Amino acid sequence: LQNVRIDPSSISFQMWKDIPVPFYLSVHFFEVLNPKQVLQGAKPVLSQRGPYVYREYRYKTNITFHDNDTVSYLEYRNLYFQPHMSNGTEDEYIVVPNILMMGAAVMMEKLPDFMKLLLSGALATLKQKAFMNRTVGEIMWGYEDPLIDAINLIVPGLIPFKGKFGLFADFNNSNSGLFTVNTGMKNISQVHMVDSWNGLKKVNYWRSSQCNMINGTAGEMWPPFMSPTSLEFYSPDACRSMTLVYEQSGKFKGVPTYRFVAPKTLFANGTDYPPNEGFCPCLQSGIQNVSTCRLNAPMFISHPHFYNADPSLVEAVEGLNPSKEQHGLFLDVHPMTGIPMNCSIKLQLNLYIKEVPGILQTEKIKPVVLPLLWFAESGSIEGSVLKQFYTNLVLLPSVLDYLQYILLGLSVPLIMAAAVLMAMPK
Repeated sequence: LQNVRIDPSSISFQMWKDIPVPFYLSVHFFEVLNPKQVLQGAKPVLSQRGPYVYREYRYKTNITFHDNDTVSYLEYRNLYFQPHMSNGTEDEYIVVPNILMMGAAVMMEKLPDFMKLLLSGALATLKQKAFMNRTVGEIMWGYEDPLIDAINLIVPGLIPFKGKFGLFADFNNSNSGLFTVNTGMKNISQVHMVDSWNGLKKVNYWRSSQCNMINGTAGEMWPPFMSPTSLEFYSPDACRSMTLVYEQSGKFKGVPTYRFVAPKTLFANGTDYPPNEGFCPCLQSGIQNVSTCRLNAPMFISHPHFYNADPSLVEAVEGLNPSKEQHGLFLDVHPMTGIPMNCSIKLQLNLYIKEVPGILQTEKIKPVVLPLLWFAESGSIEGSVLKQFYTNLVLLPSVLDYLQYILLGLSVPLIMAAAVLMAMPK
């Protein structure tokens, strides 16, 4: 119990502070092979590109212990491209939707016609296209686009950022918010449980108090002595708490584990799973509308390739092949300590595109949730950390377990001998 608390004297503290596990971010893009046809109402044909792999380093700063048995911290992520592990380079070009243009078009759908006319004029002047041919590096980390200034001029505040635009621009060299979690010093069953995030006890993105709740841990460790039921964590990337369910027991390199996976209801809509009504407005089951926490852009998250989603989402495009083995997420956790041994968290980012009357280049586009990319954050304990873990938490308990039976076996004849001696006449 002492060694799993968040305390500088505990064995797990250094592991918690500077995670020694090698994490990797693997990104797969979906290239649109028929952009001209899509503008005429055709079904998008997609080709998966990648993976583009990045080594991810995590470390905590501003670690501050409080009197109420909590500790607050900022965790930073730094990403470094790994050419030898990737299928392609950051300099490769990929045809993807013009996210700024297509997103702004849907966002302006209900605005006055004269604003749509201004945007159409800006698109023509700036020679903007509905699909763009950009490098992987530009899409990931940002590119300068005069459309940003034009949109800010036409509808101030519609996209509250300036300069470059990139899907992962805020992911690298940044933190995921100020977490305050329980240290477990007084109550070990609460260790790692989130007390607040950015000072909030709940978020305000969603339409129900249940969906706005910040439940579980920060997704790094869980309380010890886990039961084979479920686990929860709050994900700033998904803007919500997630619950994974127990699937099976197993072993990771000799260490006993519980495997937790996503239930089919994780991204279900409110019709199929009423508790998720607070995440709506919803479309089909299997995708979650995250526009309220993504600058109101028409963005959706899902499992990769729409795994576990309504079949109509897969059928609306060509080139997807969902499977549990490749696209299902999992966490393998050592139940005695609550420490993950092996994990792969996978999410897909999607853009909702459609015809928006009054805006050029969208007139014939059929409504579709178009996959942009999917990524996996994966890591497993290995090397000296695994050896120490195995020795302290598997080997030594096993030796002690066998030792008690040996001692018990030796004690039986000793007890019998003592009984015989006591029964003998003096």
